[in-house]
Amino acid sequence: MLNIPTQAFPAPGSQQRVAPSGQSGRNKVALKPGHSLMDWIRFAKSGKDLTGLRGRLIEVTQEELQKHNTREDCWTCIRGMVYNVTPYMDYHPGGEEELMKAAGIDGTELFDQVHRWVNYESMLKECLVGRMATKVPKAIKAVLPPPPPPTSLAPPVSVAPPPDKDSRPRYDWFQTDVTVHLVVYAKRKIPNSGCTIVDLEAGVLRLEVLLGKMSYMIHLRLADEVEGNISVHTSFSVGKIQVTIRKQGKGKWTSLGQPLEFHNTFLRKKDRAPHYRDCVLVSKTEVNHNTYVFRLQLPRGTVRHVPVGQHVYLKANIQDMEVVRPYTPVDQSLSAAPNNSSQDSDLYLMIKVYPDGVLTPHLNSLHIGDHISVSGPEGTFSLRPLRDVTHLYLLAAGTGFTPMARLIRLALQDLDSIRQTKLLFFNRREEDILWGCPLNELAANNERFEVEYVLSEPSESWTGRTGRVDESMLKDFISRPDGSKGYVCVCGPTAFTEITIGLLKQQGFTEEELHAFQG
Repeated sequence: MLNIPTQAFPAPGSQQRVAPSGQSGRNKVALKPGHSLMDWIRFAKSGKDLTGLRGRLIEVTQEELQKHNTREDCWTCIRGMVYNVTPYMDYHPGGEEELMKAAGIDGTELFDQVHRWVNYESMLKECLVGRMATKVPKAIKAVLPPPPPPTSLAPPVSVAPPPDKDSRPRYDWFQTDVTVHLVVYAKRKIPNSGCTIVDLEAGVLRLEVLLGKMSYMIHLRLADEVEGNISVHTSFSVGKIQVTIRKQGKGKWTSLGQPLEFHNTFLRKKDRAPHYRDCVLVSKTEVNHNTYVFRLQLPRGTVRHVPVGQHVYLKANIQDMEVVRPYTPVDQSLSAAPNNSSQDSDLYLMIKVYPDGVLTPHLNSLHIGDHISVSGPEGTFSLRPLRDVTHLYLLAAGTGFTPMARLIRLALQDLDSIRQTKLLFFNRREEDILWGCPLNELAANNERFEVEYVLSEPSESWTGRTGRVDESMLKDFISRPDGSKGYVCVCGPTAFTEITIGLLKQQGFTEEELHAFQG
């Protein structure tokens, strides 16, 4: 399915979505001088009263929230916390129009459609008004039956009905004198190796199993001391995951450990906050004049693989404020298959450094051995639609190439049904092309792969395609032979993605034949 919300936010045609002519990269409103993110960080730390409440935190009723719905007095609620975003209005990269859509209401859903990864708690900390009041209306109270008398047999109170009990994953454990084995029964086939994430740190075990849109979690403080290494074995067809941990000393445990928050819970993935682990920068390799591949080493007790087409978040503290950005991993090289063993689980991120950016200059300043916080895998891309595809078309602009890199390797090495994979790669200048030599070499040596480049600011010596994406270019690039089944993936700046998707739909592609990588 096309990964674009039904009710798009930001709105189509808004300033946040449409980039000025000639601009490449991120699509933002042109902010006034002195209103960048760094300026907001400095302003928020200035000590000024940004809430108008002189430091008090209050409980906000629905009626009170609705009163603050103007440009000059704008409050909004995100996950139960109310913020006065009036001072932030001129600093918002999406512009006033987008921020006002959440004025005086609960803006959580609108926020999550675009900015779920943003650490709003840190960014808007000085704008916090208080907590949203939660009161049951009198009319509802009147029709509710009186609560039953307390009994030891009464089921626990739940704010939402749990999933069907029969479909809910479960776990068990067994042990030997020297090992502990945790077994998760998913009660369904497991789609790929990226569904299991295990973290063992200071005796605390956190295991998350991603099953489609759902997340099953085990979270325990283990009963006794263990060694730091973990092994994970997955039986995909029967839906079984076994985690093995070595004990530090011989002996029998009377229990697996003490349950912690969210232990044995089965929730929607989007309802879980991203979990970060501390990774080490082990190398940094130049790709071109402003882009590098950062190689990050996971902690010893972490076992995790990022599925093809999904991304991670990097988090850093910039001037006492947490800044978070999404990045899609690539393989170590374009043609080499990754080694998914726990011994070689390093993460490779291809990152363009923006001189006026907030996070990328910080990343560029890191030295080998420095640390960075990295989340688990996020994203909605699925390999399932590719099972019967014969022709795969990849349309990328700039660093929108990153999710395509692993897709290319997967299509050529693991998906024999795909007879042709074609990449149309848009950039400003020739020196901006990422992994150009490996792409050309791959195309020369593999008849199932083709690549074409499009430059918007070509040199006089350039003989390839020029301009920007348009109808005639796509018609010329995409062929649909009789009996074939095509699939198109698109990634790049928001304006590029939306224009391209619109043109593809005009050519007869359905949403089931399209995927737009977002963020």
